[in-house]
Amino acid sequence: MEINSLAVRRGYLNYRLDGPDHLPLIVFSNSLGTDARIWSAVTSLLSNQYRFLLYDKRGHGLSTCQGGDRLEEHVDDLIQLLDGLGLQQVYLCGLSVGGMIAQGVASKRSDLVKALILCATGHRIGTPTIWNERVEAIRSGGMEAVSESVLERWFTPEFRQQHQPQYALWKSMLIRTPLQGYISTCAAIRDADYTKICRTLTVPTLCVAGDSDEATPPELVRALADLIPDTRFEIISGAGHMPGIEQPAALALLIDKFISNHGKDKCRFERGMHVRRSVLGAVHVDRAEANKTPFDEPFQTFITESAWGSVWSRPGLSKRDRSLLTIAMVAVLGHDDELAMHIRATENTGASMVEVRETLLQVAIYGGAPASNNAMRIAKKAYAEMAQSSQ
Repeated sequence: MEINSLAVRRGYLNYRLDGPDHLPLIVFSNSLGTDARIWSAVTSLLSNQYRFLLYDKRGHGLSTCQGGDRLEEHVDDLIQLLDGLGLQQVYLCGLSVGGMIAQGVASKRSDLVKALILCATGHRIGTPTIWNERVEAIRSGGMEAVSESVLERWFTPEFRQQHQPQYALWKSMLIRTPLQGYISTCAAIRDADYTKICRTLTVPTLCVAGDSDEATPPELVRALADLIPDTRFEIISGAGHMPGIEQPAALALLIDKFISNHGKDKCRFERGMHVRRSVLGAVHVDRAEANKTPFDEPFQTFITESAWGSVWSRPGLSKRDRSLLTIAMVAVLGHDDELAMHIRATENTGASMVEVRETLLQVAIYGGAPASNNAMRIAKKAYAEMAQSSQ
């Protein structure tokens, strides 16, 4: 994780802000005993259409440890981070205690939050007895004393058995959590009850539970959803307390669908224009928009909404993957102008000349040598023009 720091009360937060400014921003808040790496698979799937702010909460990862025994302090940390970076109206996604932090931010500073995504969390988590016993065990035997019982709540038996290398790495992350940071955050969760706060929230909310979560069971997450007006509740199959690790594609799809139905991102046309510009380039899109007439305007809108606002915007494939697939298909179909346009677009999608060459060789086998030969000719010309224009 790239090291960027921002000063907060009694310490510093480590954070990373990724993605073009024009894309909608999702802020991720992590759970007890984890750092921002738990979101890596989800952000990879969503990187085509969103930007991200990830951070290590106080006492975790590379952030400093002092304090953190009150949940309000973690809430204020995230508010200071958003204010310090000049960010507003973000989509705030939190897991477990990160979800409680998100609830607190939305309650205290609703101007900062456009919508909430609350994963494997509740308005109150556990009991004072449970948290006190865990703290005593850690004080006596360190993080190793509780690691196995915690990991059994995090992951399903299937994941622990079938993904042992990953499981070992996540266990290492848990054990390496700063002792004081973990203990302080346990105290913060123990003493927090956001029942009243959740009844006052006014932003659209998605609550997500893992069907096999033993830490925050589906019935707890559903109870949270029942407290918050304008809330959608979803259960992810085959997931424990870490749906973003066990089932990242399912969580990414839920997040994408939820955000697409709220705010300006509800408009597929506007979203499509963002993606279209990021792939084809602003100059090309501006020229196409300037040449648009009443005759072809419905067609241009249809393409922007369906191709760019729907298919190209979906998680699951990167822009590079979609670029190569598109090149292969238009080559086989003999759409020469489209092929040249998408060859030029590789400057934005990240598909290399070598990868395009290999794609066109696949075309020769499965689409026919004449189609590949024609595509090679068009690609060579496009690359030559791109090289000349860059001089």
